[in-house]
Amino acid sequence: MTAIASSGVAETATALRRLYFVRFGFAIIWALITTVLAKDLSPVVVVLLVLYPLFDVAAAIVDARASRTTGSPVLLYVNIAISLLTAVGLAVASASGVPAVLRVWGAWAVVAGLIQLVVAISRRAMGGQWPMIISGAISVLAGASFIAGASADNPMLTNAVGYAIPGGIFFLISAIRLGRAAKGK
Repeated sequence: MTAIASSGVAETATALRRLYFVRFGFAIIWALITTVLAKDLSPVVVVLLVLYPLFDVAAAIVDARASRTTGSPVLLYVNIAISLLTAVGLAVASASGVPAVLRVWGAWAVVAGLIQLVVAISRRAMGGQWPMIISGAISVLAGASFIAGASADNPMLTNAVGYAIPGGIFFLISAIRLGRAAKGK
């Protein structure tokens, strides 16, 4: 039974490791492109903003499939629903301006961060999850700051967009740390 359990953990860790490397690359590239363009809420920026939670949906689907042998994917399904709603919410909010977009983005960061935090805590035994725990907690705080910042005199998208960079770095660190679990050790 232990060999089967550790085999399931190694398989999950391997899949998560690949996913986390992809998430790192996407987050960094997305943030760099979006930061350059985010001076105003142009149609291209709106598409990029909507793309980010849609990528999160795809990542959560991959994660849920990979995690079935090591735990319940229920929270990942919740994350999928929240991210889909966020994509729609961002598209709608963009018609009202940057403050509305920041409120939607912030609410998503809070909820997705809480989900990430709980999922990472439940995976602690697998290893490589402390970066995800920290990232989830930071996401909650960052989301609250985006919501609060939406009421500023001149709210800017660049802070919200820049939040993807530390998130990507935490995915990279976690991917590296999952190497040991992926080898079945």
